[in-house]
Amino acid sequence: YLDDPSSAALTALALIGAGAALVDIGGESTRPGARAVPQDEEIARIEPVIRRLAQGGAIVSVDTRKAAVMGAALAAGAAIVNDVSALTHDPRAAALLARRDCPVILMHHQGDPETMQRRPHYDDALIEVYDWLAERIAHAEASGIARSRIIVDPGIGFGKALRHNLQILNGLALFHGLGCPLLLGASRKRIIGALSDEAPVDARLGGSVALALHGAQRGAQIL
Repeated sequence: YLDDPSSAALTALALIGAGAALVDIGGESTRPGARAVPQDEEIARIEPVIRRLAQGGAIVSVDTRKAAVMGAALAAGAAIVNDVSALTHDPRAAALLARRDCPVILMHHQGDPETMQRRPHYDDALIEVYDWLAERIAHAEASGIARSRIIVDPGIGFGKALRHNLQILNGLALFHGLGCPLLLGASRKRIIGALSDEAPVDARLGGSVALALHGAQRGAQIL
């Protein structure tokens, strides 16, 4: 849907019709190996889609690391900011969000999208991710973002090998100790292929449902 905002919006509305509570819109891929997109181009990609969905009553989150894109998306009607860098990419982001009354998703990552899957290392992935998120929550609060507006995401697949992802999923309930709602984003990710005889992306529905149910059983509020 890169150059087709009308089709993007119609697809998002179909997802809502199928039961999605909210739709996450992004104009810059952050999958492993992805390259950065200039902020003006990112805004041009997402703004018309967000505006159309918001006018139709949809709850939209914007997936971006850049303050300027966050501002443009919120002006277009986005209700939630989903920052996969947890406010580490753009030093202006925290101050901007402190002035807005919207939920903010802080996701754990190690490295940046271009390099994050090159030999990621942890001594104890579960504890280190927990502690890192606790630090980012403290930073957000110190910047003026109320804790009641913060959602945490352990970042499955973002700078993590299979064993790290499994440690996090097995200990997922620990993250409730942070005192913030928990988001689990694992649908169709590489971990499912690795556990399913190298199943390609279009054959990972069963694994996606299994991990979603796993997250729900451990109290994740957003899947």
